[in-house]
Order: sequence, then C-alpha cells, then structure tokens
Amino acid sequence: MSKKNLKDYFPVIRTREEVVNEIQTNPKLKSIYEEHPPEEWEEFIDFCTGVRGVKMLYDSFFKEVFNPEYAPERLGKLLSIILGQKVKILQVLPNDSTRISDESALLVTDIVVELEDRSIVNVEVQKIGYMFPGERAACYSADLLLRQYKRIRDEKKKLFTYTYIKPVYTIVLFETSPSEFKRFGKEYFHHVRHQSDTGMEIELLQEYYFICLDLFKEKLQNEGVTCDRDAWLAFLCEDDPDVVIDLITKYPEFKPLYEEVYRLCLNMEDVMGLFSEELRVLDRNTAQFMIDEMQKEVDKYKFLSQEQGEQIVQKDEQIARLKEKLKKYEEINEK
Repeated sequence: MSKKNLKDYFPVIRTREEVVNEIQTNPKLKSIYEEHPPEEWEEFIDFCTGVRGVKMLYDSFFKEVFNPEYAPERLGKLLSIILGQKVKILQVLPNDSTRISDESALLVTDIVVELEDRSIVNVEVQKIGYMFPGERAACYSADLLLRQYKRIRDEKKKLFTYTYIKPVYTIVLFETSPSEFKRFGKEYFHHVRHQSDTGMEIELLQEYYFICLDLFKEKLQNEGVTCDRDAWLAFLCEDDPDVVIDLITKYPEFKPLYEEVYRLCLNMEDVMGLFSEELRVLDRNTAQFMIDEMQKEVDKYKFLSQEQGEQIVQKDEQIARLKEKLKKYEEINEK
C-alpha cells in the first residue's frame, strides 16, 4: 500500500523539481535563498511540495487563515472552541499596548479582537515560551482591561457604570512550553481565573488560557483526535502528512483552509519572503531565550561564593554578544 501523499488531496501542490528550478532561475528568489543556510530551507521546500504539512503557527499563515477582518468566522470558531462558548467577533482592536518593546522578540502572533458582547480576547502565539509567563500575561491583561475602561468611559461619559466593563480573555499558544507547564506532565490546556477561597462568586473580569501545543502533540500521537478541540489544535500545530490527511478526512471543513495556504505558496516571491522573515524571527527568539536563561544563571551565581566569579564573567560576555546580535536584527527591521 503506497504512503499517503498530500498532493493527492491538493493538486495545486508543486513538485520539488518545479520549486527548486524556480528558485534557481529567478535572481531575486535565489538572493533570498542565499540569505540563510540551505538546510534551513528544507522545511520550506518540504511544505511547498507536500512532503510535510504547513505549520499554521507561522505568523504569515496564521494571519492569512484567521484574518479577523475578512474571515472573522474562522477565528470566531477557534475562540468558541477554546472558550467553551459561542462567540462572534465584532471588530479588530489596535494593538497599541504599553508592553515593553523588547518583549515582542519572542512573540510571533498577537491579535486583539472585541466580541459581540463587548468582551475582549487577545490571542498570542509564542514559538518559545517567555520566562515569567503568568506575570507578563497578567500585566498585558490588565493593560487591555484598562484600555477597555478608558474607551467605554469616554463613550458613556456621565452614563458610565462598571457594568459596561466586560471580561478580558488572554489566550497563549505555546509551540515550546515554558518549564512551569512541563511540570504538569500530560496536561496541555490550562484555564486560569480568579477564585475566592470562601467560594464567594465575584466577577474580576480576567481569564487566561495557556495551551501547550508541544504537550498536546504527545497526546495526539497516543490518542489521536477525539473531539472538536483536538481537531482545531491539530490543525494549528501538526505538519505530519498522515495526521493532516486523517484530519481533513474526519473534518472536511479544514480542507479549504489548507487549500488557501497552498495557493499562497504558488506566489514564490511572497512566500519565500515571509519564510525568510520567519527564520529571522526564530533566530532572534532563540537568541533572546538564551539571554534570559543565561541571565537567570548569572543571577543565581551572584548569591553563591566567589568561586563562581569566572563563570559569571563568561556568561556576561555571552549575554553581551547575544545582545549585540539582537541589536543587528532590530537595525535590519528598521530599514
């Protein structure tokens, strides 16, 4: 029995020879290709030719499929599945929060929408989880809540009461989970909300959903897709062709979404530019993550004996080099 091939389901997918030939014969495409080591482009060629499925967590693909401006029903469906209630997107809100600019280094996708009931949802995709995920999520949620308060207070003026303020939901999708979440073993879906120790019910307006897709993939390998939520999470994170084919067989509504991305891949110049930027973001993310990890070690050493002095110096030098690397990335982005 021959192995399943995505091209059998999506005829628009091109062969490896066609893709490689277009890159080599087009000077602009070849120039983009040569910006990164050839091995980094293997993933790109694999999903363009159906050897692997497309990773929907890439910022460009995620925003193409879940664009809340021209396809709000898709993001609305995903949010309904995650929140456990039917929702409808009213509008996209500008993402002009007060978060520290350096914090964007590890953030891949960040979308803020207002729902029909005027509640707010922030959806984030992180390839590498931040340190202090709870603290930073709480700060950003508080910022969104304050923005809502100011906006509604200005709208209602003297008629304003706090009953107009609606919940703020923060949804964080981790491609690689922070260590705090890995301590919970197979648990990949965490819903966090304020709760009184007396059982008193009081609306504090802020809820959080932390979804560990790396841990979900382990569950998927053992149990497969068992519900609608599994299906949507598999669509987001799984690029194994067999899983993709099984998914579109059981849930045909996903097939047009894959088709849309594969048609996007036909515009080689655009999609190569997008993938090149993904590689730069991943490299920058990794550098920032290493800085955070090494800084944590340095801080720990400072409380120990003087014998660790040399290790501190070495870590400080590594951190300085990585920060210089990040500075160069920022200079490239500003051009």
